[in-house]
Amino acid sequence: MTKRLHRFKGGVDLDYHKAESAGVPIRSAPLPPRLIVPLRQNARSVAHGIVTAGEHVLKGQRIGEAEGVLGTAVHAPTSGTVIEVTEHPMAHPSGLDTHCVVIEPDGDERWVALEPLDHRSIDRQSALNRLREAGVVGLGGAAFPSHVKLGSGTGVDTVVINGAECEPWITCDDRLMRERADQILAGAAILSDLIGAKRVLVGIEDNKPEAIAAMRAAAAAQAAPIEIVAIPTVYPAGGEKQLIRVLTGIEIPHGRLGTDFGVQCFNVGTAAAVHRAFALGEPLVSRIVTLAGNVERPGNYEVLIGTPVASLLELAEPRADTDRYILGGPMMGFALPDLSVPVIKGTNCVLSASPTLFPRSKPPLPCIRCGECARACPAELQPFELYWFAHSRNFGKAQEYHLFDCIECGCCSYVCPSHIPLVDYYRYAKSEIWARERETRAADGARERFEFRNFRQEREKAEKAAKLAAKAAETKAKLAQTETAPAPAPTEAAPQSEDDAKRALIAAALERAKQQKAAAKPKNTEDLSAATLAEIAEIEARRKALGLSEGDAGDVRPALPTLPGPTTAATPPAPPGGDPEPLAREDRP
Repeated sequence: MTKRLHRFKGGVDLDYHKAESAGVPIRSAPLPPRLIVPLRQNARSVAHGIVTAGEHVLKGQRIGEAEGVLGTAVHAPTSGTVIEVTEHPMAHPSGLDTHCVVIEPDGDERWVALEPLDHRSIDRQSALNRLREAGVVGLGGAAFPSHVKLGSGTGVDTVVINGAECEPWITCDDRLMRERADQILAGAAILSDLIGAKRVLVGIEDNKPEAIAAMRAAAAAQAAPIEIVAIPTVYPAGGEKQLIRVLTGIEIPHGRLGTDFGVQCFNVGTAAAVHRAFALGEPLVSRIVTLAGNVERPGNYEVLIGTPVASLLELAEPRADTDRYILGGPMMGFALPDLSVPVIKGTNCVLSASPTLFPRSKPPLPCIRCGECARACPAELQPFELYWFAHSRNFGKAQEYHLFDCIECGCCSYVCPSHIPLVDYYRYAKSEIWARERETRAADGARERFEFRNFRQEREKAEKAAKLAAKAAETKAKLAQTETAPAPAPTEAAPQSEDDAKRALIAAALERAKQQKAAAKPKNTEDLSAATLAEIAEIEARRKALGLSEGDAGDVRPALPTLPGPTTAATPPAPPGGDPEPLAREDRP
């Protein structure tokens, strides 16, 4: 039965260069001297490293624990010794470092104990956990966790398997479908069961007739209802929304996902990895990578995750005029800043570029608003408007024009007569918006923490005042009980000032100190001599004479006799008989 196909708006026809690498079977890449395994396998999460330098690991052993909802585990691609856990440049246009585990292979390729599992014998959540712990992610490029894409198990009736592989030069999915079609369809059946779908559609561009034939032959042996559909070769037919539109006619609007319309899409490589995770118990430690471009020996290799790109290039033998290397295809890939970067789960191709095969971009000219970019855009956006907003840093307007619906396919840049790198402007605008959102969230968090701190301080102050008032009231009640004629208790507690409360606490503290001093007993009074005991008895007698208690401090020395005070006059008293003549100085006593 011929399935009715639909078209998406836009797209371009390209020179695909598939034959260069598609005719050679998949080969295994040799072990490199060292494997550099990033703990960050996608832009959304980083695994937590659980190995240390000097530790021996087996192939498939977990070296990074999954963290967060979007996290997946990371495994040792081969057996060997962990040399170090360090920062290393990652496969990204920025060339920034990320946390990596460096392993020196021992050449034995010894696997950890593998445990195959039938997904039908366990509950759905346990099956999703198996995918998470096996590190299975989307192998189409974004490396989004597959256990998250499977959703809740309801609301999806169609699973789309993406075998379009529309990017020029890349043939890893083509060779995978030719050689391992049974594994892909077995994995597609597992995905269909876990997501609760009723049918599976596999979309393959019609420029891959061998892959279509192999997949149809394998589908005939499957019990699940799987339909292999050949679709027109138009770039970017391999985009998720575009492929869903072609196969089902469903147009997914801005801000919505395929699951909102009962459709979910997975790559053929992802389906094969799902099959191996359950049927063989193998975690995802390798993938197929295309080596093509300006090379002597193009082809597809099964490469261990963590293999440095420089080691792979030796297999393809780049020509002498190669001037740069592109990770990914010529439309959506980027020039590698460092050849020591490792292969990750999202790496599907490494292209050797030359000025003849991949000419450098010409200097950009002013936009003439011809509208070619808008006619080619498969997301039905207005790229020239987005360019102006991004160029002027008017990011709010760019978002209003649905900047984040851009799939960065490069069609607009490809057809632009002014040679403007439009996609670079969109990526810049997206990164700026994300950075501002992070800053806003950080500022909001700081403000919330500051407000909560003020609230906490006011609360603690109020609690302290309440405790102080309660303690003062309790102390006052105790003092009232000790009086001989206590005042009648008031019917209603009168409010106390803070000074009264403090005085009451001070009085209570003094009373407690007096009681403790009275209860204190002399120390070091054992084995005293008779003279010392007599002296102590004399001291105690003087204390009693002075009216001091046993613990009171004071001067207990013997009292001295009181001397008569001076007369009230400052001069000697006059003799009887009247005022005497003043005495001469020498006659004065």
